[in-house]
Amino acid sequence: MATETYHGSCICGGVQFEAELDLAAAGTKKCNCTRCWKRRAWSAPVSPESLRLIRGAELLSGYAVGGKTEFGGFCKICGVSMFGHVPVSEWNKAERYDISVAALDDLDPEELISAPVTYYDGRNDNWWHAPAEARHL
Repeated sequence: MATETYHGSCICGGVQFEAELDLAAAGTKKCNCTRCWKRRAWSAPVSPESLRLIRGAELLSGYAVGGKTEFGGFCKICGVSMFGHVPVSEWNKAERYDISVAALDDLDPEELISAPVTYYDGRNDNWWHAPAEARHL
């Protein structure tokens, strides 16, 4: 599979975006950190250049991390979290956005099923390894 442009949105349709993804190469991610666990997040990473907001910037809310609000794709109207900003850190070498695969309107379920999944043990700050148990993610 090659890079494809997917279209995404929130439930109310107020926020719409495009993302260029190669699911076969980049795969998808699941994490057990508090934020991901509570959102039941299943995401795919994209570079900042690969995410384009089509409409609804005024409807987006951020997420406060350590007192700093990160740009986030959380719709203030319907509450859907479509993407989140992931800054450079000890465990993340390049800035990226994590796109919620559930927010992609034209993603074929077969493509999602065949994409590799990487698991992260964020709950224990062990980002380099999968958690001992991941069936619930």
